[in-house]
Amino acid sequence: MTTFALSAYLLCIAAAGADAPKPLCRSEATAAVEAAVKRIADRSRAERAAELKSGVLAVDGARMPIWATQFGPKSKDGTRPLWISMHGGGGAPAKVNDQQWDNQKRLYQPAEGVYVAPRAPSNEWNLWHQAPVDRLFERLIEDLVICERVDPDRVYLMGYSAGGDGVYQLAPRMADRFAAASMMAGHPNDARPEGLRNLPFAIHVGGDDGAFDRNKVAAQWGVMLDALAQSDPGAYVHQVEVHAGKGHWMDREDASAVPWMAKYTRNARPQKVVWLQDDVTHPRFYWLAVDEPKPGQRLVVTRQGQEITIVEAPPSLAVRILLDDTMLDLDKDVRVTQDGKELFTGRVPRSKAVIERTLQERFDPKAAFTAEVKVVTVATAVVAPAAPAAPAVPATR
Repeated sequence: MTTFALSAYLLCIAAAGADAPKPLCRSEATAAVEAAVKRIADRSRAERAAELKSGVLAVDGARMPIWATQFGPKSKDGTRPLWISMHGGGGAPAKVNDQQWDNQKRLYQPAEGVYVAPRAPSNEWNLWHQAPVDRLFERLIEDLVICERVDPDRVYLMGYSAGGDGVYQLAPRMADRFAAASMMAGHPNDARPEGLRNLPFAIHVGGDDGAFDRNKVAAQWGVMLDALAQSDPGAYVHQVEVHAGKGHWMDREDASAVPWMAKYTRNARPQKVVWLQDDVTHPRFYWLAVDEPKPGQRLVVTRQGQEITIVEAPPSLAVRILLDDTMLDLDKDVRVTQDGKELFTGRVPRSKAVIERTLQERFDPKAAFTAEVKVVTVATAVVAPAAPAAPAVPATR
């Protein structure tokens, strides 16, 4: 053991005290995360590699074929970005959707990374935003992190036509999994943009793409994103390109979204989280988790130094606030408030149990947390600012 390591170990013992159970000190927590990541990856690598080799992912009875290729060299650290590219079609026979899948395989060529074109698990009109897709994409990301050293901070989402519909839907509800997303020639249907606060988002549509008012709705989303960005400086980074004279096919002008996305890396621990549950719910979003997610549930939480503020939440909601030493100093008191009411004040111990659970919930080595504080929200008199109105959805969509 080096002199530095020995000194850190002795400081850990001193900080923990003599009585068991002892919370982890900072260096122990760091080591515990590294050990847990390695153990889980080593234990599951053979199974995940076989799954990728089979070319089909299966989750909860849904099956998603995948096609993958690689571009460019690995980064200096041996990792690669991941590009998930969703095909169009939907509401058509399998043969038509298979043809669209083949087109998507060749549609974009990033400078580097693993490029995956999955085949939608169904042939329905909403083929990319049904409930199984979220879990299938989570599984896909985990497989490639474990087997291909994909960097979980550089995962990008894009899709064309019905695949663009999927981007509108999936990006806000899975924003914490991606570094950036780009929608090409799709329609949002009932999607909302609020969850995109920390996810750079591009919209590309043909100026003459009038089916289902795709061109008009894209422009309306641009207005909504402008308003959100204006009210929350530094957030809601976006790009909206309406390609003049282009219809549903944009003659590859939309490919400019690829280098635009590549400029960004994920921020897994933003200072502010806006979490609006869709009809497909998630139990965790960035550094927040709930045990009972419900459609339409809205949670807004900020952090500054040792202070965490619940700005907006439904009453009586049990919330787990996930923490680590990159976010604040866990050797000092943490304070959680809502509407001026103190919900928690005190030390939040680092725990192997929290590390293990956050990695079991999702294998994301860069989003493993070491501590958590549990609070229950209260009724609040704070009135949240009104969100921009969603564009009307054409009845035929």
